[in-house]
Amino acid sequence: MRKSGFSPGERRLAAIVLLACFFAAGTPVRGAEAAAADKATASIQDDAGPYVSPTNGLGSWIWASNTLSGQTCQFWHTFEIPDTGPVTNARLTMTVDNEFTLYLDGRELGRGAEWRELFIYNFRRLLTPGRHVLAVKGVNSTGYAGMLFGMQIDLADGRKIEVKSDESWRIVPADASRWETRTQLQPDWPAATIKAPLGGLPWWQQPINVNVMPDLQPIKVFFWQTGWFQITLLLVCGFVILISFRLMAQLALHQKERWLLQQERARIAREIHDDIGARMTQLVLHGEVAQSGLPAGSETQLQLVQICEEARSLLSTMDEILWAVNPRRDTLRDFAAYVCKYAEEFLAPTKIQCRFEVEAEISAAGFDLPLRRSLLMAIKETLNNAVKHSDATELHLQIRHYGQRLLVVVQDNGKGFDPATARSERNGLTNMAQRMNELGGGCLVTSRPAQGCRVEFNIPIKHPRQTVWRWFWSRRQFPGQTNETRNRPADESSQSHDHTK
Repeated sequence: MRKSGFSPGERRLAAIVLLACFFAAGTPVRGAEAAAADKATASIQDDAGPYVSPTNGLGSWIWASNTLSGQTCQFWHTFEIPDTGPVTNARLTMTVDNEFTLYLDGRELGRGAEWRELFIYNFRRLLTPGRHVLAVKGVNSTGYAGMLFGMQIDLADGRKIEVKSDESWRIVPADASRWETRTQLQPDWPAATIKAPLGGLPWWQQPINVNVMPDLQPIKVFFWQTGWFQITLLLVCGFVILISFRLMAQLALHQKERWLLQQERARIAREIHDDIGARMTQLVLHGEVAQSGLPAGSETQLQLVQICEEARSLLSTMDEILWAVNPRRDTLRDFAAYVCKYAEEFLAPTKIQCRFEVEAEISAAGFDLPLRRSLLMAIKETLNNAVKHSDATELHLQIRHYGQRLLVVVQDNGKGFDPATARSERNGLTNMAQRMNELGGGCLVTSRPAQGCRVEFNIPIKHPRQTVWRWFWSRRQFPGQTNETRNRPADESSQSHDHTK
């Protein structure tokens, strides 16, 4: 008969089954957070070496001595990179409960707002020999607060530089300025307080995610972004502004002087007309009265006649002086009108018929006194040569306005001459050509025996003040110039119509 109870083998088997059930029921299944952490940490592996856990090298959870809701805590730490060898690797891992902003030497490297995740930065290319400043601005929304930090720098000579979150960090007061770039510790910056070790409550033992941030690159500073360039640019701008103010002052002074000169010219013109002109007219009248009381043909009467004629000639010359001095006549329109009137009166006693071709709506722009005076003298010389030596029956006077230039052409149908046989030592046009060149213009003569003569003047409306503009304008061609005119040698342009003068 079998005894009640279990045999030793059955008891051993039952114990194994109970133990298996106990472990099956008592061992918890790993949560989603641990699985996510394993998955995240499995992806963080150095290509040149074995797997490295992202929590390796982390310090403790640190914060200020007092923890408040809505509190901002500023962390400061420095480290030194020696000159002996370059940096081969630099990795920084951190997080803050609840938000953070990370700085290196004042440059913002990144931000985070999830304390259950880790943020990894590779900043090897930002490190140079010398002292560097780590700065973290952490913000606590509510409840507990802390920063977790770990940095490892590998040098080429095998040495390592490590910085962890511990009591070596300093808490910077909120009223400190430019604390992110300060390399010297201030005496009023207290040490950080350790709130809990890594994995201690109320924080996690493993992060739910690891964020690998893109490699940080040095900021390229172009030459126009450098301080020396900006200072130089400011100095140049200041210098230009000063010169501009000086030029504006000179321009204002020049305008004032010009206005005073115009007033003085107007006064002189009035005095010449009212005083000298009236006296010369009175002198002519007295001479004519004296003639009537003398015998006809007597020597005294002939002298009085000659005196009266000279006085009338002087009055005519005075009219020209008044026209030149009067500032109200400093326009292209008045110049064209005066030239036409002068040519008509000058050619009236001769057999030459004058034909005018003046631009219908010639500009009323200003025409400086030296320019119009010199051009008038050149035109008078040309008309005088035509009357004396051309034997012409018709003369064509043309006045045109092109942009900032004035073109005057005097052409006759006389006998002309050969410039090659003209005596250069008696060349009257040389002076006119020189006068035009001094004013930035030009004088061009085209003539052949039995084919008349053409004299062309071109002159700027404004007096040239720069040799560059004079060079430019002297090479411009005007509409209406023939190919023969353009191809004339430079020495022929100064040939005179009066080849005997």
